[in-house]
Amino acid sequence: MSDPTRAFSAARATLLRHRGDPKAAHGAFTWPRLAAFNWVDHWFDRFGEGNRAPALTVVREGEDALVLSWEELVDRSRRVARYLRDRKVHRGDRILVMLGNVPALWETMLAAIRLGAVVIPASAQLTAEDVEDRIVRGQVRHMITDAAGARKLRHPERLGVRLAVGGAPDFSPYEDTLAAPAVLERTPTLASDPLLLYFTSGTTAQPKLVLHTHASYPIGHLSTMFWLGLREGDRHHNISSPGWAKHAWSSFFAPWNAGASIVVHDQTRFSAQRALEVLREQKVTTLCAPPTVWRMMILVDLGEKPTSLCELASAGEPLNPEVIDTVEKAWALTIRDGYGQTETTALVGNPPGLVVKPGSMGKALPGYHVVLLDAEGKEGNEGEVSLVLGEKRPASLMLGYLDDAERTSAVMAGGYYRTGDEAMRDADGYIHFIGRRDDVFKSSDYRISPFELESVLLEHEKVAEAAVVPSPDPLRLSVPKAFVTLCPGIEASEEVAREILAFCKERLAPYKRIRRLEFMTLPKTISGKIRRVELRNLEKTRLDTSREFTSD
Repeated sequence: MSDPTRAFSAARATLLRHRGDPKAAHGAFTWPRLAAFNWVDHWFDRFGEGNRAPALTVVREGEDALVLSWEELVDRSRRVARYLRDRKVHRGDRILVMLGNVPALWETMLAAIRLGAVVIPASAQLTAEDVEDRIVRGQVRHMITDAAGARKLRHPERLGVRLAVGGAPDFSPYEDTLAAPAVLERTPTLASDPLLLYFTSGTTAQPKLVLHTHASYPIGHLSTMFWLGLREGDRHHNISSPGWAKHAWSSFFAPWNAGASIVVHDQTRFSAQRALEVLREQKVTTLCAPPTVWRMMILVDLGEKPTSLCELASAGEPLNPEVIDTVEKAWALTIRDGYGQTETTALVGNPPGLVVKPGSMGKALPGYHVVLLDAEGKEGNEGEVSLVLGEKRPASLMLGYLDDAERTSAVMAGGYYRTGDEAMRDADGYIHFIGRRDDVFKSSDYRISPFELESVLLEHEKVAEAAVVPSPDPLRLSVPKAFVTLCPGIEASEEVAREILAFCKERLAPYKRIRRLEFMTLPKTISGKIRRVELRNLEKTRLDTSREFTSD
């Protein structure tokens, strides 16, 4: 067993051994510091060769589920890699991968890691303009997609290898790759070599280009594995759209680091009812879903707990306590919140063995030294969530923002990586999310956390989703305004608005009180996050207040 394999396996074993004991895990775990590392060569192949256990199950509507073993994925990904290498895909080449939850997505990722190529994951919901932006700014040389994605490529002649699942004009059929020989020479890669280039979802600005290495995500997601509580043989289902970092978190690296089997659902439109059926049909043991999905699921009948289900998790945005409470009452399982960014892996969370405090993100996960920095850059119990760099720099942190040295320097100044998120730490060491620095605002000189107010709104039985932003006010500078999406079957009316405002008035201190309310379908990024920046801008320039209800 090579040194990189031994080091990775030892770090993995430490976390698996201390599952259920976060304090011991945090004390025992250290990141493996490697000069050379290739996750497929040093881990996936070693675990997968000769292993006929299921590694990937793709649930397809109208068809039988497709099940691929570890052994099959080793073979298939070698064939894809050989096909690409024979067509001059070199180490460092950037490949735009825009696929749904189909086997080609996992095979392509594995093949690219083998070759040392750089993957730019892309959502199938991107427009032609978005695709063009990624190709130009990402300096893309090759593309792997499907027929729908192929139609969004404006200048196919600029790219080398063009593959489409099922084929498409100007694209070769992806299926041709599986006919290539499975014989392939190794491509040594440095741990510091680039591997993944993510375009962030753009909740507050133009998407940034986040660059990860052969160490930062493959090794870094050991922390995510620990937070999720994954073990060898688990059947893990992550409800997340391909193209975003969370898909790599929980539908690729974390479960396969554990030796768990991945269950995904290839669907064109999310259905909460169908999602519940998949949990039962596929005997899912661990489930991770974003808050948007959890909120949709509690609007339908959860029914009895799926028999095999034993762990629940959520990440992407803070999970409101009332959602946790609803699921816990139905299934006697607690959704364990976790926190991280595209720039990191899971860095704060509620792993198995940690008592969950409602409304808390949990505590720092193994390998992370988390501090809260105030406005003057001093460590304290409230401030910006930050990571200590230097000798304590986590192996999971991004290399930086591509072609933006100024932005990279700004977030890593003074010996810390700054996340841009505000939080407070309580007496027991639990970290509580306050909001994005861009989202927290002042009203009459009081700092207001939108998340806190949104959590109260979501306790109302008629509220499905809510977002709170500052609304300009001549007396108070700004006041909290709520944009609300009602539950299905509830019609917007002045009576309902008054009911919701009165409900909040009883539960919020006067300085936090929601003063204005408007019903609407909330704007979101294509990854499902609420675009509060759009709502803030709307309020700044608003002239028509006819649809707005105010409190007394």
